[in-house]
Amino acid sequence: MSGNILTHQTSLAAEPSCPTREAAVAPSRAARELGLRRGELDLAVRLGRIRTVPDEGGGGRRVPRDEIARIRAADGFPEGLRAAVRAVGTTEGAVLMDVTKARFTRLARLGLLVPVKFYVNRYRAVVWLYLAAELRRFTADERNAALLKGRTPAALRDQLGEGVDLRPRNWRGRHLGFLLRQAADDPWARAAALASLLDAAEVSDVVTDPYERSHLRRFWPARLAHGSPGSPAAQLAEEIATAADQDEIDWLRSDLSDAVEAARRHCPAPRPAPHPMPAQAGSGAAPRETAGPLPRETQGLPRETGSREEREAESREPREAEQPGRLSGLLGRLWRRGS
Repeated sequence: MSGNILTHQTSLAAEPSCPTREAAVAPSRAARELGLRRGELDLAVRLGRIRTVPDEGGGGRRVPRDEIARIRAADGFPEGLRAAVRAVGTTEGAVLMDVTKARFTRLARLGLLVPVKFYVNRYRAVVWLYLAAELRRFTADERNAALLKGRTPAALRDQLGEGVDLRPRNWRGRHLGFLLRQAADDPWARAAALASLLDAAEVSDVVTDPYERSHLRRFWPARLAHGSPGSPAAQLAEEIATAADQDEIDWLRSDLSDAVEAARRHCPAPRPAPHPMPAQAGSGAAPRETAGPLPRETQGLPRETGSREEREAESREPREAEQPGRLSGLLGRLWRRGS
C-alpha cells in the first residue's frame, strides 16, 4: 500500500524498580489528585507523560506518589497537563484547524494526522480521536499550508482514489510504542508486545517452539476493551489492532524473530522435566529417561523380548522334553506284553 507512512521512534527508557505499595496509588486516586478524568489519566500514561509501576500485589499498575508530586509542582499545572492530553474527534478537529470535515478526513487517511485513540460507537462505526496539541502544531507549520487550502496535490489524490487509509496503521505504531515503554527492559515482554499486533498464525510461523509460544503468552499485553468479548465492536477493534499491510507484517515478523532470539539468550523458556524410566530389578543398569508416559493404546500390553529364533526355541523346548517319557512308556508296555 502506498502512502506517506508516519514512523514513530520510541525511546525505551527502563523504569525504576517497583516501590512499596504505600508509595504508589491506584490510577483512579491518581486521577483525582491530578484533577483528571480517568480516561485523561490513561491517555497521559500511554503518551509517557505519567510514569507508572507494577503493583506488588498483581493488581495492574499504580502511580508513584513522587510522580504525582512532580507533576503537581510543574509550571502551568493543571491546565498544561489537561491541554497536553486533550483529544478531539473529526468535527472538533476540523474546526480547530479551520478546514472542512472532508479535508480533515483526507489528511488523516493519508497518514498526515495520527490518531491517538479510537472507539466503536453504537452504530459500529470507528470514531478516531486526535491530540488537539498536535493538530495545532500541524496547522501552524508553514510547510503544511498547501495541504490546508486549495486543491489536494495529484499524488495524494491518487492515493485516496486507491483507497489508502493509514489511520489504523498509524494508531498501531503509536500503540506499539506504549507497549514497548511498559515492557521496559524485559526481553519476553518486548517480544510479546510485537507479537500482540500479529495474527496468531503469523506468530506460530515465527515462533515455532510451542514452549516458547506458551511462555510468550504469559507476557501478552491486555487488549483494550471495546464492548463485550465476541461482540461486533470487540471484533472490529481486534481487526484494527492486528497488522494488515504486508510490509507492516513483514517488519513486525522480523522484529519479533530478533526479540525472541534475544529473550532466548537472556532466559530460555521453561520446559517440562523428563520422566525417568525405572531400571529392571537386578540388571544394575541406570534408569533411562523418556519424554513422558507411553501412549494410551500401548499401556497395559505385554512386551516381547528376545529374537524370533529364541522365542521359537523356547516354544519347542516343552514338546521336545516330552519325547523321552513317551518312548519309555511304549517300551514298558511291549515288555510286559511279551513276558
